[in-house]
Amino acid sequence: MSSRSRFVLGTTVGVSLLLGAQPATAAEPNEFVTVDSLGRVAADGTVTLSGTYRCHHSTGPAFISSSIREGSAAVQHGIGGSAARCDGLEHTWKNTGKTGGDTVQPGVVHAEATVMELRSQHGLPLPYFHATHKQDVTLSK
Repeated sequence: MSSRSRFVLGTTVGVSLLLGAQPATAAEPNEFVTVDSLGRVAADGTVTLSGTYRCHHSTGPAFISSSIREGSAAVQHGIGGSAARCDGLEHTWKNTGKTGGDTVQPGVVHAEATVMELRSQHGLPLPYFHATHKQDVTLSK
């Protein structure tokens, strides 16, 4: 996902939340997202996470976001984002990115992945969460 797309996505979600819009969360029961238990961290700190997902009936653009948190730290670091196809089939996803601060070290991190769509309601794109999943992931070189 380009930096412009991330900016537009972040701005849209932020504005909708500031305006008091409630995100839709009535996902279908057979929608899911998984995170592989093994991820990668390169020497330069670039992290790669992957997994699978299934979602249905998107009417707007859909995305898979991922993040990590090290140890008991309160800060989560976004690890890329990619487009999702909500066609009812199972797909794989893979996101790559760097954290904004210190270089991530190999070891166990807490990872989260979310499949989210921007659905237009009254002309305003609002987030609709198809699936989310959290689990520990081991990052290796």
